[in-house]
Amino acid sequence: MRVLFLVSVTLALLALATLVWTIVNKTVGYTAVQYAVQPEALTINGQATGRTLDDLSENDLSLVLAEGVRVARLRVFVLQDVRGASQDEFSGLSQQSIEEVLAGRHYPAELADLPFNQLDTNQAAQILEANLSKSDLRQIVLDEIVQPQIVKGWSLWESLTNKSGIEHAALEKFPQARLEWHSWLNWKFISSPLDPRRPDATGLRPALVGSLMIILITILVAFPIGVGAAIYLEEYAGSSRLNHLIQINISNLAGVPSIIYGMLGLGIFVRALSDLTSGNILGTTTANGRTIASAAFTLALLILPLIIINAQEAIRAVPNSLRQASYGLGATQWQTIWHHVLPYSLPGILTGTILAISRAVGETAPLILIGAATYLTQDPTGPFSNFTALPMVIYRWTTYPQAEFGNAAAAAIVVLLVLLLSLNSIAIILRNRFSRRLS
Repeated sequence: MRVLFLVSVTLALLALATLVWTIVNKTVGYTAVQYAVQPEALTINGQATGRTLDDLSENDLSLVLAEGVRVARLRVFVLQDVRGASQDEFSGLSQQSIEEVLAGRHYPAELADLPFNQLDTNQAAQILEANLSKSDLRQIVLDEIVQPQIVKGWSLWESLTNKSGIEHAALEKFPQARLEWHSWLNWKFISSPLDPRRPDATGLRPALVGSLMIILITILVAFPIGVGAAIYLEEYAGSSRLNHLIQINISNLAGVPSIIYGMLGLGIFVRALSDLTSGNILGTTTANGRTIASAAFTLALLILPLIIINAQEAIRAVPNSLRQASYGLGATQWQTIWHHVLPYSLPGILTGTILAISRAVGETAPLILIGAATYLTQDPTGPFSNFTALPMVIYRWTTYPQAEFGNAAAAAIVVLLVLLLSLNSIAIILRNRFSRRLS
């Protein structure tokens, strides 16, 4: 039996290591990058700089922007990156003076009374230089002028073991491209919006925000209901046929495929209760019930049986002598549950919750049926917003014909794993803290 256990654990660890290596192997490696304009060919006053972007100063970068970017785009960057305005505010701000638009920001004093829509390229570039960091200016130059595009990527293993072959293949197929070491997982990838056209420019921010909001609401809904149901079934419910039937159904629901819960969520939360889940009942204007609220309620239904069953087992493990001692001191049943049974069983309840949340984080089928977007550039702003989520983005990227989107999907999987491990770590810390208090 011991040998069988060791073999099983070894195989499981090998499978896990293989999975992790497969993902990491696609997140880092050499890439062939083509530029619309070579960094050394950027011009200032009509003359090529002959320097890389890292060697250019803030003033050099602003001069490059003034010469290579249309004034309308520069005004957008001033409003967006300096003022922090949303697109809905652009038209109104364009009619105001520089002093009104950029109150509290840096700008040449002589421009204070100038209408914003009369800014020329040099003036807009000066404002950007005065308010943005060198890295921000560099990023604008990259996106607007240099426009790097990854045309081919290689895995980490290939990059480490066959560099000469990669150089030969890149030179043969993409003679104008540069071979660069690239990590698909970086801060820009995490903090940027989605881009369905360029795998090297796409980001995860709307999906990451959507996943965090869904999981938070799911926990807030499922945890108290699940623990409350477990308390009732273990401490208050008798052994009647009805309670026995409820217990059987809860056990059966724990094994129902997630796509069935997606169909249930579509019928109940998206359609029947659309006025509630879209926020119409509260005065918001979301067009339908395909919102974060619907997704969270559906996932709460999905994990509710798991939380109930695990909480029941944890409550059942509390020694009956503890209850009897509490009753002997004159405590009521609820006082006994609240002050003795729940604290004693909380570590086990949190363990079950960890397992349930781990399942909910990676679910894709229910989100597809509910109507999660696969492409969304704006972050969700609340429970009544349309949304996308990490599993949806990963699923979508794996269906794209460009192989480089597969690398972006691998990086997104790493982010999903980190999110999952972070949530689990928080729950484990809480569980251990309660365990130490009990001991």
